[in-house]
Amino acid sequence: MTTREVFENLKTRLEAKGAAQLQHSQGIYQFNLNGDDGANYYLAVTDKGAEVVEGTNESAGVTITMAASDFKALADGSLNPMSAFMSGKLSVAGDMSLALKLQTLIS
Repeated sequence: MTTREVFENLKTRLEAKGAAQLQHSQGIYQFNLNGDDGANYYLAVTDKGAEVVEGTNESAGVTITMAASDFKALADGSLNPMSAFMSGKLSVAGDMSLALKLQTLIS
């Protein structure tokens, strides 16, 4: 699966959840994915729902940096986010409380 496909699937899952289920995860999440199939995406969660956009957002509350292959493993559930963070595969800059909500959004 490509990085683009992972984010397209994420968009579909977030739309299915609806704004009410996302209300406690509001914020802008920036993903800077490097390596093969790397890309930059951001996820903006508001009271109206979620938007997934390719590119960067300077107003992001949290920035997640990792290899695209590790992000794909995180998204499919084969990589534990805490293990990825502790082993240095996942770097977080910004609001840690937003980062902790990430698994709920991605899975």
